[in-house]
Amino acid sequence: MNMFTIPVPSPSSLWTTIHPGGAFHVACSFAALWAFVKVLRMLRWRMKTTQLLGPPRTSLVYGVSRDLASSQDSAAMYERWTTEYGVVYMIPSVLGQTTVVLCDPRAIAHFYARETWTYVHTPLSSALFESSVGKGLIWSHGETHRRQRKALTPAFSNVAIRKLTSVFYDSAYKAKGQWDNVIESSKDDDAVIEVQNWMNHISLDTVGIAGFSHDFGSLGGKPASVTEVFDTFGSNQKASAVNEVFILLASVFPIILKMPNKRQNLFKKLSVTMGQISNELLIRSRREKDVSIGERGQENSIIGLLIKSEGQDTEFHMSEEEVIAQMRLLLLAGYETTSISLTWALIELSRHPDVQTRLREELLAFGPDPTYDQLKANLPYLDAIVHEILRLHPSVPEITRLAAADDVIPLSEPVRMASGNMTDSISIAKGTLITVSIAAINRSSTIWGPDAKEFKPDRWLTEDGIGGKAKEVQGHRHLLTFIDGPRTCLGKDFAIMEFKTVLSVLVKNFVFEMRDGPDTPVEVARGVLPRPRVVGEDGTGVPLRIRRYE
Repeated sequence: MNMFTIPVPSPSSLWTTIHPGGAFHVACSFAALWAFVKVLRMLRWRMKTTQLLGPPRTSLVYGVSRDLASSQDSAAMYERWTTEYGVVYMIPSVLGQTTVVLCDPRAIAHFYARETWTYVHTPLSSALFESSVGKGLIWSHGETHRRQRKALTPAFSNVAIRKLTSVFYDSAYKAKGQWDNVIESSKDDDAVIEVQNWMNHISLDTVGIAGFSHDFGSLGGKPASVTEVFDTFGSNQKASAVNEVFILLASVFPIILKMPNKRQNLFKKLSVTMGQISNELLIRSRREKDVSIGERGQENSIIGLLIKSEGQDTEFHMSEEEVIAQMRLLLLAGYETTSISLTWALIELSRHPDVQTRLREELLAFGPDPTYDQLKANLPYLDAIVHEILRLHPSVPEITRLAAADDVIPLSEPVRMASGNMTDSISIAKGTLITVSIAAINRSSTIWGPDAKEFKPDRWLTEDGIGGKAKEVQGHRHLLTFIDGPRTCLGKDFAIMEFKTVLSVLVKNFVFEMRDGPDTPVEVARGVLPRPRVVGEDGTGVPLRIRRYE
């Protein structure tokens, strides 16, 4: 045998050599190496991250995460811990993880300013976004996020939204016409109408026409596959406990998302359905490209900009996969967020008839339907109600991000560390989980005053209604509802204008009451996003008693 020739055993003979005892030792070695790496990372994290006070774990497996996930008011839990431990603190999470919670305006402003770069989606969030809407704006970060956002920004400018006001009115008046028919056919002068489904229809038809020049026709009774899938999310509340456990464990092991379960199957069905719709809309719009852009001047429409961005020579080029992802995201966001806000508005107005009457008087005194500019500037009480709803009932109640690099976060006031010493900044190591409870900040008594939990539109009408601490909160009108920084909601002005338009039409023409009286309890149900539901109703039912205003 040549001295330079080394015999190489076959895989089967090698397996025979190490099996069974050898295989066990190899497995033990890998396990030991994995544990060693985890220990090193943990030691680095403890050395580089400021150790803070926080609540004790209530579960060996879940920390306090399951308590938060199952609570009807997790914001109150966060606020209580803020009072006890300071404006930043640590909470124990799933399988030994630790999350830093920010409840300090200065710390939150710093955090949001560095989103998509220093603070990125967790592996779980990335996997969920990719599986449901694809690699679009909400999934991306860093330079990819900046490029996609710049490509879409013109579609959400004041000029673009001003042109869409008629679309918002059209959807609102279609709903009004249908409600008139329902009330007319009832034996009494009123009717019980399940309003949340109607708000869904308004939102879907609006985003279809405004975004893609496509009428889903759901306000006319035409079944839409996307609404059927969306509605299924809120129809099986019994599975919510199983879903909580599934998602909590997936936060540590995202591969669990590959395992089939009812909720994941729904997300998959939702993704396929939105993908099919988006593909059809894109193909149709490409055919009409010359007409829609050349003759009608719609190059700044959402669908027009998406088609334009496909061109290889464009500055903010997007691939076909990215274009489809943006369309799926816009369908999801357009359907979910505004319909939730409108439903909460009708609930609060039904609970507070004096507020409802005052709003109607302002609208009737104004006269004809206000224009875009008038909706923005000339109806202060409508504006106050819209922003009070956005404050009390944010569509996304909290966000969690992962530190992609070490960082130091400044604080507006010192906090006590686990060592007992005080600090006015905290060090964050790469790999740290950071949570901001949007709902807790929006409703904080420390920030908004002792009446922070009350529905009080008047706070937006007086100079001292927004306190000094609230003014430290950066974001739209000192709210975190639309996030802040690079991830500020691109469709914010679109959503607010649709909200105002639809609410103005409905309140001017109808009187709303809770079906079972003003004290009817309302809870939060778990759909794609948290939704209101009258206690005892199936799915996400919100039945209101409605009569025409004469």
